[in-house]
Amino acid sequence: MTRIALALALAITWGGAALAQQMPAPNLAPPYGNLSAPAAAPAMPPPLPPRADGVPADLAFGAYQRGNFLYALMEAERRLDSNPKDAAAMTLIGEIYREGAAVARSDQEASRWFRLASNLGDPQAAYELGALLLEGVNGVTKDPAAAKAQFERAAAKNNPGALYNLGVIALQGIDGKTADYKQAAQYFLRAANAGDDDAAYSYGVMLREGKGAPQDIGEAVRWLKRAADDGIVAGQVEYAIMLFNGEGVPKDEAAAAQILLTAADRGNPIAQNRVAHLYAKGEALPRDLAKAAAWNSFAKAGGLKDDELDVATANLTLDERRRFTKMVHELAGF
Repeated sequence: MTRIALALALAITWGGAALAQQMPAPNLAPPYGNLSAPAAAPAMPPPLPPRADGVPADLAFGAYQRGNFLYALMEAERRLDSNPKDAAAMTLIGEIYREGAAVARSDQEASRWFRLASNLGDPQAAYELGALLLEGVNGVTKDPAAAKAQFERAAAKNNPGALYNLGVIALQGIDGKTADYKQAAQYFLRAANAGDDDAAYSYGVMLREGKGAPQDIGEAVRWLKRAADDGIVAGQVEYAIMLFNGEGVPKDEAAAAQILLTAADRGNPIAQNRVAHLYAKGEALPRDLAKAAAWNSFAKAGGLKDDELDVATANLTLDERRRFTKMVHELAGF
């Protein structure tokens, strides 16, 4: 089954590098139909195109992807009537309850369905149940050991999110053990090879620092570039800094500055601070104290104070102050 849910967001910091799992939630449209109106069978969604391998299309998941949540729920329930061991249908029902799509949101009910599907061997269900157990939210008892066991069950079938979270658990030692960098690196590498871009970033950082794996700057650049190219903001920052300094990759200050600008636009305080320095010094970007002051203000709002930039932008001209104000308003959206 395609990944259909938010992963558990975990963050760790060591040596200034933050590792965090951030997977997109589904684009939830309003639930199908009016649940307060007299009951009526939902309309059949448009048919899915036939699969090239001849396997019948998954009508329930197809309806879910297109925002027809009530039909997705009813189709999944119909499938369970025909096959009480349809783990994929159980997982989809659990996700519908977890998101509150077409039904009242209930993490307890979601965990019940995920557990049923996990016991039948569905790796996505095991991953989702592990996330709920690790968070311990809305009636689901927090149980890190049980969460880890579910992640391990999903990881055995190469679920990328579960592999990633096991890497974070190994770093944090949340099961009462000290951090195991070697095990974390192995999990991140497996997750990255399974397609997880956050894991590619995390593994790249570990290679660069020589933590959990022998230091390999060239390989670190390769993994960080992949994370950056696939939109991981922290990866964009790390790769841009290495590119700017020519660390493990040919030096290209102009390209690095553009990557940092992208990350700054996406709200990363480190990128905002670095861009402010570039504008203040006129390195790789035209010297512009108004822009330097604006990016510095956003970085400070994100918790990154910089006395050097405060001094450099303390005496703006009237025109620079006007441009500073205009830029802040435009970037902030007000």
